[in-house]
Formats: sequence, structure tokens, C-alpha cells
Amino acid sequence: MVQTPRAAKTEVFYPDCDGQPVANNTEQFDLIVLIKENLEILFADEDVFIAGDLFWYPIEGNNRVAVAPDVMVALGRSKGMRYSYKQWEESNQPPQVIFEIISPSNTQVEMDRKLLFFNSYGVEEYYIYYPDENELRTWLRQEQGLDWVAHEGIWTSPQLGIRMDTTGEGLQIFRPDGEKFLTPQELSQKAEQERTRAEQERTRAEQEKVRADEAEQQLEAATQRLLDMGLTSEQVAEALQLKSP
Repeated sequence: MVQTPRAAKTEVFYPDCDGQPVANNTEQFDLIVLIKENLEILFADEDVFIAGDLFWYPIEGNNRVAVAPDVMVALGRSKGMRYSYKQWEESNQPPQVIFEIISPSNTQVEMDRKLLFFNSYGVEEYYIYYPDENELRTWLRQEQGLDWVAHEGIWTSPQLGIRMDTTGEGLQIFRPDGEKFLTPQELSQKAEQERTRAEQERTRAEQEKVRADEAEQQLEAATQRLLDMGLTSEQVAEALQLKSP
């Protein structure tokens, strides 16, 4: 029996770029950065992978089924650099939470396809924000898949615990502790304010120590003067107690 060699397995190439920009305008980009970076801060000490505009490939060997959400959150997955999110390399864990920020170039057909993709491959929460209308649309996974959920402009993510609010001007997002999501500039200003407060506290502590040391030195000097005058230790203690305020 003659055995023929097996055909070499063709390695599948998974592109990490589609040649399209991350965002089509400054407002869309700013919101993507706001969500992504504040989530990074919120989950800094937990195994949560967060990415913006990163390709997600759900099926090994198939590089034609993919999507790059504006922001994806994969709870329980380690942080670190990735060229793409290959689900089979992530314990087959799909991202649980997806955010999309609508720009003028997004078509309804495109968004319908994304909804079908996220529904098919296990997303638990899906959010689309429409800046022009200041509208947040929400989908949660139910028994039959992702289901649209109505709300009055305020919604708290079951998975992330963050609160999203469109009842005012634009989209406002709050951490579980009530702190508002801040822009990079606001975060920098807050950090500078905290550094200033910490420096002021150090200065006050140093001044208090200097005053305490001076008071102790004065007490020692007064004690020595009284002793030099021939008073006993008990008399000195009584005299100093009488002088204290």
C-alpha cells in the first residue's frame, strides 16, 4: 500500500486592519476614547480586556466572519496587546459588552448586520449611541437572543455597573461609585489637583511637626530653668501645668 503525503495545512491570515478610519469625526472619536479609557481605569485591577476598533474573529479558520466594534469588553480575559481578538484563543469567550457610536457614514444595513453578528456570537449587552439625536439604544441577551430594551434615557449596565444618561446634554456615563467618566484632559486636571492637595497636606504636616518640635523644646527649656531655680520635679510639673492653657 502506497501512502500519499497529506496536503500541508494552509495557514489562515487574519487581517488586523480594514483600511477604514477608527472614527469619522471628532465627536465619535472622543466618545470612543472616553468609554474605552475610563473602562480601563475602572477595571485596572481586574482581568478585563478592553479594546477599541479591534477585529473580533469568532470562528477559527474563517477570516471572512469578523467585525471591529468601536469598543468591546471581554470580562475574565487577561489584559495585554493583541492584533485581533481570536475567540478560540480566549477560552472561546466572546466579548460580553459592545459599544457603537454612530457616525454619518454608518448605514442601517451595516448596523443591522452588526446586530445579527453580535446576536449570533454571544454578546450579552449591546449599546448604540446616536450623537445627533442624543439617543442610546440598548439590547440585552434574553432566552431568544439579544432583545431591545426600552428605557427613559437612563440605563445601568448589568455586566459593568456603569450608568449611562442621555437626559441632559449628550451622553454622560458614571462609574458604580457615582464618579463621572472624564475626558483625558479632565483626568489630567484631576490628577494635578490631587497632586496639589497631597503637596499641601505634606506641607501642613511638616509645619505641624515644626510647631510641635518647637513646643517641646520650649517645654524642656522651661523645665530646666525651674529645676535650676531649685524646684523639685513635682513642683516643676505643677508649675508647668498651671501655665498651660
